[in-house]
Amino acid sequence: MSEAHTQQAQLDWDAQGQPISRQFDDVYFSKENGLAETHHVFLEGNQLSQRFAELSSHQRFVIGETGFGTGLNFLCAWRLFEQQAPSEAKLHFISVEKYPLSLDDLQRALSLWPELKNWADALVQQYHAIHLGMQQLVFAQGRVTLNLLIGDALDMLPQLEARVEAWFLDGFAPAKNPQMWNPNLFRELARLSAPQATLGTFTSAGFVRRGLIEVGFQMQRVPGYGHKREILRGVFNPTIPTSYKQAPWYSYPTPTSTERKALIIGAGLAGSATAYSLAIRGWKVKILDRNPEAAQEGSGNPQGVLYLKLSSHHTPLSQLVLSGFGYTRRLLQQLPQGTDWSACGVLQLAFDEHEYQQQQKLLTAFPKELLHALNQAEAETYSGVPLEMGGLLFPEAGWLHPPALCRWLLSHPNIQFKPNQEVTDLQRVGKYWRALSYGTLIEEAPIAILTCATDSLNFIPGAKPPLKNIRGQITQLAATADSRKLNTVLCAGGYVAPVRQETHTLGASFALKATDLELSTEEHQSNLALLQEISPQLHQELQAEQQPLDQLQGRAAYRCTSPDYLPLVGPIADADLSAQLYAKLRQDARLRPNTPCPWIEGLYLNTAHGSRGLITAPLAGELLAAWLEHEPLPLPRRIAEACHPNRFWLRRIIRGQ
Repeated sequence: MSEAHTQQAQLDWDAQGQPISRQFDDVYFSKENGLAETHHVFLEGNQLSQRFAELSSHQRFVIGETGFGTGLNFLCAWRLFEQQAPSEAKLHFISVEKYPLSLDDLQRALSLWPELKNWADALVQQYHAIHLGMQQLVFAQGRVTLNLLIGDALDMLPQLEARVEAWFLDGFAPAKNPQMWNPNLFRELARLSAPQATLGTFTSAGFVRRGLIEVGFQMQRVPGYGHKREILRGVFNPTIPTSYKQAPWYSYPTPTSTERKALIIGAGLAGSATAYSLAIRGWKVKILDRNPEAAQEGSGNPQGVLYLKLSSHHTPLSQLVLSGFGYTRRLLQQLPQGTDWSACGVLQLAFDEHEYQQQQKLLTAFPKELLHALNQAEAETYSGVPLEMGGLLFPEAGWLHPPALCRWLLSHPNIQFKPNQEVTDLQRVGKYWRALSYGTLIEEAPIAILTCATDSLNFIPGAKPPLKNIRGQITQLAATADSRKLNTVLCAGGYVAPVRQETHTLGASFALKATDLELSTEEHQSNLALLQEISPQLHQELQAEQQPLDQLQGRAAYRCTSPDYLPLVGPIADADLSAQLYAKLRQDARLRPNTPCPWIEGLYLNTAHGSRGLITAPLAGELLAAWLEHEPLPLPRRIAEACHPNRFWLRRIIRGQ
């Protein structure tokens, strides 16, 4: 993977104010009229005006693009979609970009097109945390989805799961960017193309035309725009079908109902995010919780940290965290900053030699826009409080009041939140799941989604996935005049957050064997010791030594986690029957049998986000909606599979357990 080398675009600007790539010494669009060029090459080249108009209600149209650049092609397609498509149709735009523009450069470039201002403003508002991997942006109340694949096209496209109906083959000219225009790219376009997918590109290079023909596109040269004499257009009509075969246990379940209704059990962050992701897609959602308000259990802390625990090896968990951070960070633009969240940055202190060495590896693996090092003096200046060491700064991170985000997510008009509803049983009767409380029917729907942490196990038939609870306790200390100078979240073994409502939050403990949620003086003491490790001066200013432990304010809750620390997100299969159907996997784990997966009809799971829920749970709502809607996945296929509930019984079969 070449993610470590991905960086922001370096631009120069010509006399007319148009951007030029310093990396490729090439223009981003025609100097004659970039807008007209986009319409001719990509919109007309793919007959989009007619095809948008012919879409049916709730139908989705998927466009794929190489080279997002300034976003001009996306904005033009979005505008045309709004003009031509039925009001309930959906546009899904997928674009790969190795060198994303900075926010300032994006705004400057798009200011050249005042006729696109409404759409450009919406893009600019969400253009935050555009980092490595797949980044999902949602616009127009869910009608338009943009997947940005940040990285080299030849790294990113093989990770994509989609069926593209129209291609914008853009990017810098083959002579300027020969690494991208090669047979591997053309093969990926073919793999991802739906039957009869169309393609438009500004180039007419012979090797491009021949390469596309070789993988199944019927290509023709047509007149170009401006000084371009010819361009290429094509239709995907392969003579040899693709041989790729998806494993049945990781396939999309075939929907058995056309009703777009779901019931969700659990109104924490996972449940609220799942409800929202479905609601913006037009689903009617009822979400049940045993508490009088949402976010009263694992998602109920007054302050949580948007903390990126990354690996320099780009593990599945690290990639999930990076994509999830971006999605959550963009969601937070909807909330008032300062009261419900703060982009104050997170400073991870280099508190020992091992941590220092880990941070050095991260500095070589990720760009400075995501993280960079501060020495001790710089860390003190940035944080506003005395520190004994420097560390890594994540400038776009910060803290969040999780209940506020849950309330905002649940405010969508397609969601009905039903508090004080203790679900004791979940039964499949005919085509509906029925949620009951001590024998009394509460709600029913064709789709049931379990987002109630380890309690989800109570409603899964047969063999259960391995979930466990880990208790965590926070401690709250009243702010002082000096402690109010803390400007950023500080982390070492634990964390302390800047003041919110005259209180600092610090923690959090990890009690692996605890079985109750009573406040513990021992865990308060542990949290105060973590504060001492972070900043002895702050420890003193908050009078931590003088605090009577039995009178300290705090909160305890369970984190639900899995053995591999990845969440469980997706449809659920009958584990016992699967063990019988796929027993041959014990002899050969590479088998891809034709036997369809024995799905538990209409039952889905989104849980086990552990201590990373603020970052992973909102994007997991999008992933679960993609499984239900048969959308392009918002994560690389291998990451989605790594989070799939079926992974545990699959491992047991393969290992002969």
